Amino acid sequence: MTIRVVIVDDHPLVAEGIEAILDSYDDITVIATLGDGQQMIDRLDELSPDVIVMDLNMPGLGGLSATEMILEQRPDTRVLVLSMHDTPEYVSTALSHGASGYVLKDVPTEEIKEAIDTVMRGERYLCTGAEGALTPINTGGRDPLTTREQTVLLQLAQGKSNKEVALALDISVRTVETHRKNIKRKLDIATTAGLTRYAMEHGVLQGTNVTLSPR
Repeated sequence: MTIRVVIVDDHPLVAEGIEAILDSYDDITVIATLGDGQQMIDRLDELSPDVIVMDLNMPGLGGLSATEMILEQRPDTRVLVLSMHDTPEYVSTALSHGASGYVLKDVPTEEIKEAIDTVMRGERYLCTGAEGALTPINTGGRDPLTTREQTVLLQLAQGKSNKEVALALDISVRTVETHRKNIKRKLDIATTAGLTRYAMEHGVLQGTNVTLSPR
């Protein structure tokens, strides 16, 4: 089966280089190269990619927000982050937003192909540099809330129902329920009242960033 790949990167030379690499493989077809996350969202249903090779830092809609929105619409799509950043914060945040893999832009050519094959099998792929970056912050701590989970928490803390949150964020009720479940798991809170109390204690209702308090 041919793997349908879209490359999303705001640097044309980078995108063209990756496209040239991937086009050399018989089982991969690059169906589009796009310049930002919003272009990917707008053409997601039209293109129906199997794998999206996504840069993180782009003008307009960046890679993190785009990844969340893509997976809400098409959960089976694999997003492979291709980035120049190897710090723990970048790697961890990309994975928490739903990325299936993380590859640095300076990896050997064949490693990009290996990463695509790995995520297509339903496995996570981290290149060597990314694995080393992740290790120090992946021991004993809770997963951070994603940007979208923070937004959902803010809506819930205002007393809105799942349906009202879905309408406000233009997502399905089922997606809200999934976010709600993940938020409760990550914060170790069982009730809606507990979520509201957490939001008040941590300034969520005043629009500040949500952070996980140590327990």
